[in-house]
Amino acid sequence: MVRSLSADSTRALAGAQVLIVEDNCLLLMDLEELLLEAGADGVRACRTVEDALRVSESDGISAAVLDVRIGADSIAPVARKLAARGKPFLFYTGQLGNDPIVTEWPNCKTISKPAQPQVIVNAVAELLRAQADQADQAEPAHH
Repeated sequence: MVRSLSADSTRALAGAQVLIVEDNCLLLMDLEELLLEAGADGVRACRTVEDALRVSESDGISAAVLDVRIGADSIAPVARKLAARGKPFLFYTGQLGNDPIVTEWPNCKTISKPAQPQVIVNAVAELLRAQADQADQAEPAHH
């Protein structure tokens, strides 16, 4: 993955702990490096649905980047667990057809592989902003 992040993007993910679930080892390493370069405090990289389910239980996850298919397995159990915990995620996949997982979350951002680094960083940053906005709206106003 060619690095072409803007100067602003090097802190776009500051403070975030991002889960990546991807079965392609090279792509997983590229995504991990990219998100750390964009300022993420930590990246939890998983190559199996089982590992991702364990990691998705942790409270520290801020957002997730999920491949739709992990080998022959669907990412659906991980997406459902993240959704139940109120953790935002996006799909990063080369399989954009009518996969049931994508239709189950019609409002979920889906990025087609391969994508430019800036597109990925911007999408994760938008997930984090939307999550922060929801948290702000959920808090009662203090006078």
